[in-house]
Amino acid sequence: MKIAIRHSMSLALGPGVTRGVQHVLLTPLTGPTQTVHEWSIEMPGMDRAASFIDAFGNRAQLVSQIRPEPELPITVAGIVETIDRNGVIGRVPGDIPPALYRRPTAATKAAGSITSKFRTAPKTGQDRIALLHALMARVAEVVGGEEQTQTQDGQSQSQSSGVHAPATDYAHAFIGAARALEIPARYVTGYLNGSDSEQPALHAWAEAWDDGLGWIGFDAMLLLCPTDKHVRVAVGLDATSTMPVRSIPVAGEPQVLTMSVEAAQ
Repeated sequence: MKIAIRHSMSLALGPGVTRGVQHVLLTPLTGPTQTVHEWSIEMPGMDRAASFIDAFGNRAQLVSQIRPEPELPITVAGIVETIDRNGVIGRVPGDIPPALYRRPTAATKAAGSITSKFRTAPKTGQDRIALLHALMARVAEVVGGEEQTQTQDGQSQSQSSGVHAPATDYAHAFIGAARALEIPARYVTGYLNGSDSEQPALHAWAEAWDDGLGWIGFDAMLLLCPTDKHVRVAVGLDATSTMPVRSIPVAGEPQVLTMSVEAAQ
């Protein structure tokens, strides 16, 4: 599926700033589940930005401005072609060792209400895949008050009880639970085609490590493994390490002005 993305943001730096510097993580990379055909980021200073691969394997830009305006506009646009691999990313060249993703963070503390029923569950070989799917269903129950149902073709669907938690909460809960069970897991930011979110925003999900298949995605908010509707942008330990824009002097998160994610013509 070819997906066209256009994402406009505004970052409030405030008045009187003599120099601004932003660490930008808004560039997807071609990989096992996607091919990036076009991509651009427009913002003041981008033409002079330093571009590099960070410690997690993400494409990052370091952008600076002299005497920037109080409001910094950022526009992202591109076309990405995706394929459905049932959430399997596999082993990506240049990735850091999976064991480093067992490291706990403040945002990914394990909830006993999620992990307690899985403490003694087998988690090696084929048992790990079943465990991770059960863990995803449990996260959906606890975080979003959702119940798992099965369609006639055996696929999982979710029914919401009316609680609307952000995607970040689902991803952090899944990651914290997986790490508590000694399974490496990481946070993923990206775009979702066909999202019915009330507020336009970057989507988020998790990936967990399997010794046989490598990295596998789990979107507990949607109660499924990522499909060809998901566009991966960046990975890290949690939402803090994958912030789309981190600014010095410190500013809040960019305000999303407009976002469109749709099938390309």
